[in-house]
Amino acid sequence: MESEDDMHDANDSAEDDFYSGGEAGLAASDDGDADYDFADHDSDDSAELLSHRQQQNYSILSEVDIKRRQEDDINRVSTVLSISKPEACVLLRNYNWSVSKVHDEWFADEERVRKVVGLPEKHIEMPNDREVTCGICFESCPLGSMSAAACGHPFCGTCWRGYISTAISDGPGCLMLRCPDPSCAAAVGQDMINSLADVEDTEKYGRYLRRSYIEDNRKTKWCPAPGCEYAAEFVMGSGSYDVNCNCSYGFCWNCTEEAHRPVDCATVSKWILKNSAESENMNWILANSKPCPKCKRPIEKNQGCMHITCTPPCKFEFCWLCLGPWSEHGERTGGFYACNRYESARQEGVYDESERRREMAKNSLERYTHYYERWAANQSSRQKALGDLQSLQNDKLERLSDIQSQPESQLKFIIEAWLQKGIEVDLCLWILPARA
Repeated sequence: MESEDDMHDANDSAEDDFYSGGEAGLAASDDGDADYDFADHDSDDSAELLSHRQQQNYSILSEVDIKRRQEDDINRVSTVLSISKPEACVLLRNYNWSVSKVHDEWFADEERVRKVVGLPEKHIEMPNDREVTCGICFESCPLGSMSAAACGHPFCGTCWRGYISTAISDGPGCLMLRCPDPSCAAAVGQDMINSLADVEDTEKYGRYLRRSYIEDNRKTKWCPAPGCEYAAEFVMGSGSYDVNCNCSYGFCWNCTEEAHRPVDCATVSKWILKNSAESENMNWILANSKPCPKCKRPIEKNQGCMHITCTPPCKFEFCWLCLGPWSEHGERTGGFYACNRYESARQEGVYDESERRREMAKNSLERYTHYYERWAANQSSRQKALGDLQSLQNDKLERLSDIQSQPESQLKFIIEAWLQKGIEVDLCLWILPARA
């Protein structure tokens, strides 16, 4: 149970900063509207957003597109550097799938690059004996059942499968797999995974490889919508960060939150943090309750007289106004509905600071509630509009095409009109947090 001073200290700086327009706040100040100047330029913003929709500075990639681009990059590196495709794949993984970075580093110092990524310059063959000892189980096995990376350290098929399966089960770190020999740093390429691992592990390794192509590449990101498997490739320095995925979800490339133009990412981040933080709970407690003078448990008074009895096991009886013991109160102090001690102390300024804090918390809570209710209503409207748009694209457009005897391509203007209307909803959705 926290005391009143603890609650005050925990909320004092947040209240003063957040609600008085400090840096911790959501850009809230007396002239905050002038900073954004939404009222004068709403139509300009709509036109600008529509222009960005029409002139996309990004491309949406399906799983097939990702796999094709990945193979193209591997083939380019393999051709230019005259190395095998598995070796090219190892190089690209180590340099975050940047073809230009691989070329620059390779031609600057090939020997150093080979050492860093685990690609020996010469492929060492296994001993040419009828039987070879496995370096893990130390069993003598026929040469045909043994395998080795470019380093030539031989291991039997059973040990290789167990080693690879364990690495893949541990997660994406399997993409940087090295030779099982503790003293060796030779890379284990995808060709060995495909030939030695079972079908399930091979498929999982392939998924990790495709995901790394998106997640390690600074030009690509996954769509953050739940369950979406599309990715986006973005053209840097193009101004707008808005991306509209094929799943109908719009997001900001910079912060991966929902598309929020014209509000900046920092303001959206503060708004989301405020909605998810416990600060409003503490503000409500501060604005609507007082701590028991004995056990410090917050108590809300919603009706009745000033005689308060704390809940068991405390059961302390006190005056709601001055927080003094009720045993010292009676008819001479004002009875059950007033407190002379409180009034005299208030006139002397004893309660000025606590009243100021409580009043600030109450005002800030009312202000937050005002803007949150309107933001939530706009968010609900936006979700319904997206659902209607999905229904229009999947069902109603086809039916309308049949009724009008026109191809669907001739009715695309309906989708464009719907999207233009959605721009206005997006503006309303994010202007409220900026003004809050």
